Amino acid sequence: MRILFVHQNMPAQYAHLASHYARDPKNEVVFLTRRKDLEMPGVRKIRYDLSREAKTDGHHYVKFLDEHLLYGQAVVREAIALKASGFAPDVICVHSGWGEALFLKDVFPNAPMLVYAEYYYRGRGSDVGFDMAKEPDFDLICRSRARNAHLLLSLEAADWSVTPTVWQWQQQPAAYRSRMSVIHDGIRTTVCAPDPTARLPLPNGTVLSRDDEVITYIARNLEPYRGFDRFMRALPALLKRRPNAHVVLVGGDDASYGGLPVDARSWREKMLAEVRVDPRRVHFVGRVPYDYYLRVLRVSRVHTYLTYPFVLSWSMLESMSTGCCMVASSTPPVCEVMRDGETGALVDYFDGEAMVDRICTLLDDPETRSRYSAAARDYAVQNYDLETVCLPKQIALIEQVATGNLPRITSSAVADGFPGAMPDPA
Repeated sequence: MRILFVHQNMPAQYAHLASHYARDPKNEVVFLTRRKDLEMPGVRKIRYDLSREAKTDGHHYVKFLDEHLLYGQAVVREAIALKASGFAPDVICVHSGWGEALFLKDVFPNAPMLVYAEYYYRGRGSDVGFDMAKEPDFDLICRSRARNAHLLLSLEAADWSVTPTVWQWQQQPAAYRSRMSVIHDGIRTTVCAPDPTARLPLPNGTVLSRDDEVITYIARNLEPYRGFDRFMRALPALLKRRPNAHVVLVGGDDASYGGLPVDARSWREKMLAEVRVDPRRVHFVGRVPYDYYLRVLRVSRVHTYLTYPFVLSWSMLESMSTGCCMVASSTPPVCEVMRDGETGALVDYFDGEAMVDRICTLLDDPETRSRYSAAARDYAVQNYDLETVCLPKQIALIEQVATGNLPRITSSAVADGFPGAMPDPA
C-alpha cells in the first residue's frame, strides 16, 4: 500500500500507524510535515515551509483562516512535486487542524482521504463561555464559529473522518457525523502501568515515593482550560487539612488554549500572586520527560484532572492506565471515560470545596483508593489499549477507506460502543 500521512508536527496521532505500515517493505510510506528534527525508520519524510507569516491585520475573524490557507498551499506545493515524481497514494491520512487537508484532494482526486477531525468549535455549549460569570460577548461567539472554515472545508473534501471520542464526534456538524468513526488514538497500557517501587526526585532534593501523601496535577501547560486556576484556589484549604501532603504540578508556562493572562507572564505567575502556598510542599516541576511524567503518576496517591468541555487529554487515560486514584471534573469529555464511584471520583468543575473534600476522603480511605485504581486501569486496558483495541481499529478503518468499503455510522451505534458518553445533543 502507498500511504501518505500529513501532520505539521509528525508523527503526532500517526506515530503508531506510520510505524506499523513502515515495517512492511511492501508498503511505501510518505510523511508530509513541517518538523525538522525527526526521522522514522522506513518512512520517507518530506518537509514543507510556509511561504510567509500569517497576516495579523485585516478582520480579526480571518487571521486564523489566513494561516490555514498558507498551510494548505504549502502542503499542495509538495504534494504536486510528489505526484510528479510518480507517487500516487492509495490512501491519505491527514489532520484537519491546521489547514493541511484543504487542497490535497485537488492534487490526488482519486485517492481516498481519511481526515482526523479532532475538534469543531462551537459558539455556545462547549468551551466558549464555560468558565464565565456571564454569557460570552457576541463577537467571541461569532469568532469561534468562524474558526471552523478550514475544518468544514476539510470535512467536505474527506471521503471519511475519524475522531477520538464520542464527545468530540458530537461537536462535529450533524451532516458529517454519519461519515465519521470514533476511534481513540490508544494508550500504551503496558508502559503506563503501576510501579509500587517508583521514586520521584524533586528539584529541591526531596524524593517522594508511594509511602508519601502525594497529590498530583498534570497538564501540558498550566492554564484555565485544564482547571489550573481552580486547582490553585483550592490548594490553601487542601494543604491546611493535609499537613503532611506534597502537591506536584506538571506543566509549562505557555498557553495551549485560550491565551495568556493580560496582567502576568503566565497563569502560574498570576495564580502564585493570588494564592499563597508553601514552596516546601507545593512543587512546580515544569515540563518533564515522559519517564519523569510516569514517575509522577506512579507515586501519586490522588491525582486530579480538571478540564473545560474540550478535547480530552491523553494524560487522563494514561493516568487511569497507570492505576491512579483520580478526582476529576464532571465535564462531558471526562464522564465519557470515568464513572463516579466506580473508576474514580467526579466533582463539579466549579466546586473547589467539593474537590478538596473528595481528595481528603480518598486520602483517608486506602480501600476505596485501591478499588478505584484497579477499576480505572482495567477500564483503560479493556477499552483504550493501543495494541489490542485502538490500533487494530485504526488499521481496519484505513483498509476500509482505501478500498471504498466504508462503515455505516449511526448515533445509536456510537452510543452503544461508548456507554459512558453523554446523549447526543443534536
